[in-house]
Amino acid sequence: MKTPLVIARALAAASLALLSACASQYFRDAGAPPLPPPRYSLADLPQPEYWSGIVFNGAKVGFSHSRLVRAPENGLYELHGEAVIRFHFLGLEKNVQMRSLDTVDENARLMRFAYHYVLDGTEQDLTGEVRDGRLRYQITTAKRSPEQNERSLDEPLYPAAALDLLPVLQGLKVGSEFRWLVFNGETQGLDRALQRIETYETSDLFEGAAFKVQTDMLGLGSTTWIDRRGLPVFELGLNGVMISALEDEGAAKNYLVSAVLNKDDVIVSWSLVKTPFPLSDPRRARFLKFALLAPGGKRAPLSDSRQRCSNSERDLVCEIDATRSDAEDGTAAAALLPSSTVQNRDPMIRELALSIAAGKESTIDKIDAVLAWLERNIRKEPVDTFSALDVLDAKRGECQGHAYLYTALMRALNVPTRVVNGLVYSAEFGGFLYHTWAESLVDGAWRAVDPTFNQTEADATHIALVRGEKLADLTALVNWVGNTRIRVLEAR
Repeated sequence: MKTPLVIARALAAASLALLSACASQYFRDAGAPPLPPPRYSLADLPQPEYWSGIVFNGAKVGFSHSRLVRAPENGLYELHGEAVIRFHFLGLEKNVQMRSLDTVDENARLMRFAYHYVLDGTEQDLTGEVRDGRLRYQITTAKRSPEQNERSLDEPLYPAAALDLLPVLQGLKVGSEFRWLVFNGETQGLDRALQRIETYETSDLFEGAAFKVQTDMLGLGSTTWIDRRGLPVFELGLNGVMISALEDEGAAKNYLVSAVLNKDDVIVSWSLVKTPFPLSDPRRARFLKFALLAPGGKRAPLSDSRQRCSNSERDLVCEIDATRSDAEDGTAAAALLPSSTVQNRDPMIRELALSIAAGKESTIDKIDAVLAWLERNIRKEPVDTFSALDVLDAKRGECQGHAYLYTALMRALNVPTRVVNGLVYSAEFGGFLYHTWAESLVDGAWRAVDPTFNQTEADATHIALVRGEKLADLTALVNWVGNTRIRVLEAR
């Protein structure tokens, strides 16, 4: 099953969860905000360094550290950031580390950057610069040859690490709105961010009063309270499941002790979609009918020939027939292209794919051969990876890693294949867990294939929510995780 993990920028600690559902109990109007509105430059920011702890679903899992210093070049500044997240998942310890260095001008516009990520021991580096109206950057994973990228720019670009600084530089005035073009190292691309300074509030969760700033990016929202010194004193993300508050350095790092002692599988407990009654033999299910209870207007599973969904009063009713395949929809050409996660044009991937499928003529025979090779050679372990090549190097991976490598091998064999993310029923946990599988084009139709379960035709408990292999494609899952209810109506 998938670890629904996003390498967060500075999200931090308190002993509360799901505050957004009852925010009025904790945040109160602080009266008239100060005049003139607090405003600072990078040169005179009162407190350019701070530490935070990280709480996820009520469990303390990490810390973050941010620091602003002058760069050696005149008029430039460096934004230093680090974050460490550690928690248990399926009985194993998961580790995420991030270090970032953004060099910016006096207006926090991005000049150059260097990011280093470590995900369960796999390393990835992003470095780049903005020059002459162009963004040039490279991605290096596991010390392989870097992948070069270039984008043209027609407006200033800002680093994601500057989002808490930008309202301070513009002036903390209630009612102000800002739009920024942001380079996001986690999605490895350009994103549009919208910020609004909504109110001036006080709370028992932080000292004094602070401006409430709402930030929307990639369809996700976070709320940050910034005090008159320009410090982000509290933050809510992921619908309140991730919480941030200032701490001193010692308190922020003390989470390491509690992380060792905390044996709860915090991700599973948060993301599991329980069902009242267990499903018997889910891996052999050919048909599933279920109701998605009160999904709201912004959430709907994918609907196609295999998975048909329709509205029923407040709920959404879906039927999945594992024997049906969806007709080709004009996306086959895109499903042959390489990406930073699916490197099907890498010589190692191509040579391996050709050797696995040697003598295989039909698409089904190629699928069978690739699945059999994965079953023999890639261990199923809940270890996160960045890409198909990482899985091949380590010879292990969780469901997402298996899907990435399967997709890379099939594309290398000129079989259009795409990555699917959603839910699948787990008999072990008595409910649906988040999962990743694939769809390959077979005789003009998209067939669901699950490399993790070694299924050439994925069973009917696979509920498809979003397609895509990049982190930016997966952000839509955040609106599902932790607040999804399913009632199974029929399974056979």
